[in-house]
Amino acid sequence: MKITDVRVRIVKKDDSKLKAVASVTFDDCFVIHDIKIISGNEGTFIAMPSRKTNEGEYKDIAHPIRQDMRQELITAVTNAYEEELAKEE
Repeated sequence: MKITDVRVRIVKKDDSKLKAVASVTFDDCFVIHDIKIISGNEGTFIAMPSRKTNEGEYKDIAHPIRQDMRQELITAVTNAYEEELAKEE
């Protein structure tokens, strides 16, 4: 599966850790929306779309299983985020 498109929407809230939301398309036929780009204590990271369980925990709805796919996804989303930031400057 190849990533064929990444779209990032910057979130403009100064006090929020949420910096942007991304949608990633695979093979021009499957898309995952609501991948969050978050500013954490150790830098920016991505969080896959999730839902809250009855127990109050958050569980990912969709996520990569293999480490190589996870890294490819992180790299693609991070690069697209940095490009969007550069456009805004």
